[in-house]
Formats: sequence, C-alpha cells, structure tokens
Amino acid sequence: MKMDLEFERKLTIPMETKQLYPVTAELAPIVEERAKTLRDIFEGRDGRCLLIIGPCSADNADSVVEYLRRLRAVQERVKDRLFIVPRVYSNKPRTTGEGYMGLVHQPDASARPDPFKGIIAVRSLHLRALRETGFTCADELLYPENHRYLDDLLAYVTVGARSVENQQHRLTASGLGIPVGMKNPTHGDVGVMLHAIHAAQTGHSFIYRGWAVHSKGNPLAHAVLRGRKTEDGRSQPNYGYEDLRHLADRYLTAGAQNPAVIIDANHANSGKDPFRQPEVIRDVLKSCRRDRELAGLVKGFLVESYLEDGCQSPGGGVWGQSITDPCLGWEKTERLIFELAETVCP
Repeated sequence: MKMDLEFERKLTIPMETKQLYPVTAELAPIVEERAKTLRDIFEGRDGRCLLIIGPCSADNADSVVEYLRRLRAVQERVKDRLFIVPRVYSNKPRTTGEGYMGLVHQPDASARPDPFKGIIAVRSLHLRALRETGFTCADELLYPENHRYLDDLLAYVTVGARSVENQQHRLTASGLGIPVGMKNPTHGDVGVMLHAIHAAQTGHSFIYRGWAVHSKGNPLAHAVLRGRKTEDGRSQPNYGYEDLRHLADRYLTAGAQNPAVIIDANHANSGKDPFRQPEVIRDVLKSCRRDRELAGLVKGFLVESYLEDGCQSPGGGVWGQSITDPCLGWEKTERLIFELAETVCP
C-alpha cells in the first residue's frame, strides 16, 4: 500500500546549504583547533574538564548568542582548567510527539513548522556562534540524516536516551569524526549504552542519505549518564560512587577504546530540577577525589543553563528563558563554572 504522506516541499541538500552559508577560510582553523582539543581530552592528552553547557533548546538566535558572549568571557577566565562547549540544541525530542520540537522544525516558535527555513536558521546560528564568539558547539543527533547540514561546524553530539537503541543512530555515529556521547536509555540499562558505544566504535557498511557508505568506527564514542525513570515515573540518579564504579568495571570488561563518561547533571539525575545541578557535580567530584580511576574516567559534565532561571510556555515573553525544560539562570551558571574551575584538578 502506498504511503499516506503529503509531500510539501523539496529541501535543499547539505552541499547546497553549505555553499550558501560556508565556513570561511578564516573560521576553518578555529573549528579544527577545537576539534583537536576535544580529541586530546578524550584520548587523555589534555586533562582539562569538559563542560557542555547551554539552553535545553536553542529557540531564539539573539538570546542564544548573548548567552554565548557571556560564556566566552567566562571561558577566558577558566581556560586552564575547563574546556567549554556550548549546547546549541536545535532538535527537541518529545516523548509523545507533541509540543515545540526545536529550531529545525520551528524557526519561529509561534508559527507553524517550516523545516526549509529551520535548516537555514540552524546553520546560520551555528555560523554566527563561531564567527561572533569563537565557539564550536554541541547538538543532539536526533535525526541522523540531518547531521550533514552541520558536520563542518559541530564540535560534539549526543545520542539521546530514546535514540540510543536505534541502529541508524549507532551506525551514523560510527562515521562521525567528533566525540559522540551515548546516553543511557530512560530505563537505565548501562548494558544498552555500552552496546551502542561498541557499535559506534566499530566500522560498518550501511545506507545513509541514499548512498551505500562505509565507516571506520569512532574511537571517541563514550558514555553519558543521565539517570533513569522507574516504571511508576519516578526519577532515579545514576551518578553516585557505586554507579560510577559499576560503569568503570563494565567498561573494562567491554574493552572499549578511550573509556570515558560525561555526567548529565540534569534530567533524571536532578529530577529535572535545574537548581540541583551544582549538587550533582559536587557529588561526582567527591567520588573522583576518592578514586583515581574514576577521576580518569569522568571527562566532564553536561548542564542545562540559559540567561534566566526556569522555563516558560512558547510565547511567554521572557527573553532568554527556556521554552522547554527549566534551566539554571546566568548568575547561578557563572557561580557554578567558577566553583567547578576551583574544584577540578588542573
């Protein structure tokens, strides 16, 4: 039976979009330099703590860039101890498929979806971030086929808790040249996450964007612990000492390259309370001081933060406040970054 879809508009292909909105010769070395630093962190040559931080979703270009400008000033003050990669998340996974789905779908959160304009808006925002602040940023690999629109700009991607068991996500991750964080699934099974890491670190032959492609494997694929949900919907954290020890032992058994974990300080680890994120980080650092193996395994943290505390509904009118999950506001964010820089080992 024929698919019951309404084909609305043919989208530009990645090559055309890149030609219209190119990474210039002036900007390309910044991308490569930051990519090298991330490789060095995950391969153990750079001991700085990685901080992936920013809004739950990048809904407004001007407020996101203002956030990045402030973040750049802080990065300069802590650059000897922390390496910051901003979150510029343009996709928003929805458990039920309802609600705001991110900049790539709705470049104007108050208007109807327009993926054609969304693709342009997302690439323009990442270029603006690079040009105006010198940051290459992180996004979620929610739609693997869309990665080619940004593959010359992104520093880091995550595969989310609802996508980590998907074969196409794992295969695509195996062909990326940047670190890919594999989150544990919502039910918390670390084994599923480790299988995803193994698949991403292995070479494959598969179909991608209408091509038969071959990947060599991505040695920078790694774990992201984000907590779990119980069957009755309660949040349970998985960043404690015993959780980290269990992951370290499982990593050893799995024989993965460059064992590493990023701790997601929000989501189920904080019970979606953004103001508990500093507490999560302090507890993890305490475990790292207790156990040198864990200190080598934990490479950094993922934090949800924006200009204003909390969240609002789309169209709420508070500039720089999340329209998806609640975030830590700027003043608390700044304090957290300086505290982290003082606490981690140089």
